[in-house]
Amino acid sequence: MRQMKKCILMCVVMAMTLTATAQNTWEEPEKKEEKVAVVETNPMEKYLKGAVPEVNGKVTFTKTFDAPGKTAFQIYNILGKYLQGVTREPQQINSQLIKADTATYEIDVKLEEWLVFQKTALVLDQTRFFYTIKALCANGKATLTLSNIRYNYDEERTPIRISAEDWITDRVAVNKKNTKLYRHSGKFRKCTIDRKDYLFEQIEGLLQ
Repeated sequence: MRQMKKCILMCVVMAMTLTATAQNTWEEPEKKEEKVAVVETNPMEKYLKGAVPEVNGKVTFTKTFDAPGKTAFQIYNILGKYLQGVTREPQQINSQLIKADTATYEIDVKLEEWLVFQKTALVLDQTRFFYTIKALCANGKATLTLSNIRYNYDEERTPIRISAEDWITDRVAVNKKNTKLYRHSGKFRKCTIDRKDYLFEQIEGLLQ
């Protein structure tokens, strides 16, 4: 009888031990980690197909900017001052304001500047970059158009004069798989988009 009680007591202790063991989270069987698919982004995605729009066969970047609470006259003054400042930047060559109409609140600037692809102690790869910006101001908004884009490249060795339509469009600058830019035309496309983005971002900030 005494031996039976001893056996029962041992069984109870073992059961309690097993229960306690099961409650220790660090001893639970390892949970299999769920595999999460990692989607790799293409760093050149913003420069691929669709990034250079064409209107009637001409490369044309257009954007309308909101200017909450500002009149057409106020916007005209803000953009006039900014665009005149752009024509005086260090990289400008022969840029000028060609129209400033207070009746229609229209501003046009013609720009000729250096667009630099690479600059090191040994290498300076750049092109002369021509384009125009037209700003149409109205109460609470402004529409800007960047167009008439062309390039003069390698002027000291083998001068090349080429238009944006023949050099930075989807057809001539982006590979068929739409995964990368072609080496030569691609650098023109990338830097043109970067310059446009910079100017538009500056203007957007000024009008807020």
